[in-house]
Amino acid sequence: MKNWITLLFIFLSFTGIKAQQTDLKVMKYEDLEKRIQQENDKLLVVNFWSTTCAPCVKELPHFMEVNNKNSGNPKFKMILVSLDRLADKERVIKFMKNKNLTAEVILLDDIKRMNTWIPRFEKNWDGNIPVTLFYKNGEKVYFNDGEMSREELEKTINDNLQ
Repeated sequence: MKNWITLLFIFLSFTGIKAQQTDLKVMKYEDLEKRIQQENDKLLVVNFWSTTCAPCVKELPHFMEVNNKNSGNPKFKMILVSLDRLADKERVIKFMKNKNLTAEVILLDDIKRMNTWIPRFEKNWDGNIPVTLFYKNGEKVYFNDGEMSREELEKTINDNLQ
């Protein structure tokens, strides 16, 4: 009986930890655009990255730290949009597990139309990554071209959460 109580306690302890995503949603630009609009009551942080982009990989731990810190806030949501190829989906899933990515991850399978959807996200975006867009109430409020430090990310979030 004592062992069952201990096991139950351990199980309940781990269920309180933020669950890591185990599957990878694949979508086209239009679906991502709809997904962003669904979060119109939140400050939404959308980070475009790739497993082969060194600055992207470097900043991800900061994004996870900030995401975990804000995960209990119903007015906050983070989405990581992978620009890896669809053929590399399994590698992205393995990367997500190895790096303990707790934010929602989406694989954008729309590389052939980049010249169409990039300017729709941001006219000043030249296509390089990492790029982070911030939306509040469905409207874009900030565009960051390049790597973000934890301090920059936290400041931008704090400035827009109020």
